[in-house]
Amino acid sequence: MNFKEKLKSNKFLITAELFPPRGVDISSFLRRASCLSNLDAVNVTDNQRASMRVGSLAMSKILLEQSIEPILQITTRDRNRIALQSELLSANVLGIENVLLLSGDHPIVGEYRSSKAVYDLDTVQLIKTARLLESGVDLAGKKLSGSPKFCIGAVINPSAQPSDLQVLMFEKKTRAGTEFFQTQAVFDVLAYKIFFDKVKHLKVKVLPGVILIKSKEFMHFMQSLPGVNIPEKVQDRINSAPDPLVEGIRICSETIKEFRSFADGVHIMAIGIEEYIQEIIKNSL
Repeated sequence: MNFKEKLKSNKFLITAELFPPRGVDISSFLRRASCLSNLDAVNVTDNQRASMRVGSLAMSKILLEQSIEPILQITTRDRNRIALQSELLSANVLGIENVLLLSGDHPIVGEYRSSKAVYDLDTVQLIKTARLLESGVDLAGKKLSGSPKFCIGAVINPSAQPSDLQVLMFEKKTRAGTEFFQTQAVFDVLAYKIFFDKVKHLKVKVLPGVILIKSKEFMHFMQSLPGVNIPEKVQDRINSAPDPLVEGIRICSETIKEFRSFADGVHIMAIGIEEYIQEIIKNSL
């Protein structure tokens, strides 16, 4: 089964994500990708944190060549509607159907603060655009020579407030044609379940994000991000641990084990240390 077919099954889905290299040496990317070959799909980020890297389309194609099913991330930050449609069609020509459509971090958070953000389309409009392309026409009403097929994903932050706004965005993206969601990092499983109960009637698969805390410094960085809530008990465990990485692996596994009781799956973010993902999954069974 491919990822789109798995979304229609009762399988507990596990995805992860990789960030492309900042240069043309892809050896580290390939090494990290090899650790994820048995997952249901692997996201390739699109210049995450507004930081310049190799394009997600190129690295998604390389994953495909390694027999790893990619999820191509496409942000609206850097492209107008011409480039966005072209990127979607290009992905399909290369055999990539899974796309995660999102707005992307504003340039002000990265190294190119003077760069102009585009945001010509918002995320909901981009989702609708992808569905329009599937119908055989583009945004200018021009008929396409061959129609693409997509499995469309979007993101949501169940920890952000007000929660009603997140539910509203979930509903809008679902109506626009989203087939699955991946969330920002979730550390409070109970809080996530409250959110999940509000949207599960929409029958769209949601994969809560689980992030591996690898150090105290990394945890403090995560706490500084909007919409991220790390419970005090998690903070205490990391701060008091002889080896924060070992404790982070343990917390990650425990979190996934809790999610297995009700969630559709998980999206694991190990950020540069993907070699620990298999251990995390094994310990979550």
